[in-house]
Amino acid sequence: MHEYMESTPGCWAAYGRVLAREYADRRFLPVHRLTVDAYAVQHPGSPSRKSIRSVGIHLVRLCLWLEHRLAPERANAAMLSAAKHKSQYVWLEPPNSLGPLTVADIEAASSVEAHMQAVRSWAAQMWQVWSPHHSTVRAWANAT
Repeated sequence: MHEYMESTPGCWAAYGRVLAREYADRRFLPVHRLTVDAYAVQHPGSPSRKSIRSVGIHLVRLCLWLEHRLAPERANAAMLSAAKHKSQYVWLEPPNSLGPLTVADIEAASSVEAHMQAVRSWAAQMWQVWSPHHSTVRAWANAT
C-alpha cells in the first residue's frame, strides 16, 4: 500500500498493473502522467503535508494539460516549476463523489487506443470533480 494515498489493496494492485503496462510499451507515454495524476487525486488520503502536496501537484498538472492545453512534456515541466511553491499549498477538501471511472476501467481497456482514451476520460473526470477548487489550483499553476 502507498504511504499516504489511501486505497484498497485490490485498487493499488490494479494501479500497479496499469503502470506496468504503460512502462512496457512506449505508445502509452503520452498518457502515462495523466494516469498518475488521475489516480493520485482520486485517492487524496487524509490531511497531511505529503497528501496536500501530492494532490496539489497532480491537480496542477491536470489543469495545465486540460485548461492550458500543454503537451504532456510541457505540462510536466510547468508543473515542476509550479511545485517550487508547494510548501504554500493547503488541504483541499475532496469532493463527495470522485466519479465513476477508476483504474479498473483503464485496466479493462483491450487496446492501446482504448487505454489511452480511457485515461484521457479519467483525467478529465478527475479535473471536473475537483471543480470547487479550480480557482486555487489555477493560482498554483500560474505560480511559475
